[in-house]
Amino acid sequence: MESYLTSIFKQFQYYKSLGDKTLNQLNFDDLQNEIDENSNSISIIVKHLTGNMLSRWTNFINEDGEKSWRQRDLEFHNSFESKNEVINYWNKGWECLFDALETLTSADLEKMVYIRNQGHTVTEAINRQLAHYAYHVGQIVFLGKLLKGKDWVSLSIPKGDSSKYNKDKFSKEKSRRHFTDDL
Repeated sequence: MESYLTSIFKQFQYYKSLGDKTLNQLNFDDLQNEIDENSNSISIIVKHLTGNMLSRWTNFINEDGEKSWRQRDLEFHNSFESKNEVINYWNKGWECLFDALETLTSADLEKMVYIRNQGHTVTEAINRQLAHYAYHVGQIVFLGKLLKGKDWVSLSIPKGDSSKYNKDKFSKEKSRRHFTDDL
């Protein structure tokens, strides 16, 4: 189970890096852009993700993941005044998550934690949050790509480069490594 903790930490780092690379390509107006009145801007998605992270990962083992101080509905109202403020808030959420993960041992993985009184093993709660964050980071990346258009810098294998990418990967010896080790 030690490999699970190492792997999950790298998975979360990977999704943070996708968000980081997207935020770096955008200006504040891009971050604030709501495609239509029923959609969320990247800034609002960041606010929601961070609110979730702070609630879920603060006192992760000992308190319900939905904290009484969380104001979830307010996460969907834009209050940022600069790109720097968005990025600082984004980093605050991830820091809370990584600090909590660093304290875990394999002995913790079968402990019971709660989110809105619904019991999860620590492993289940981690997997739940990984899926939730991947979903929203995917939205951030997709919106960033739409907003940048032809100026978007690809975060994965660019169109038409799969053969080149695979050739490089298959030129290396078989070994056990995490896919993020080469990023």
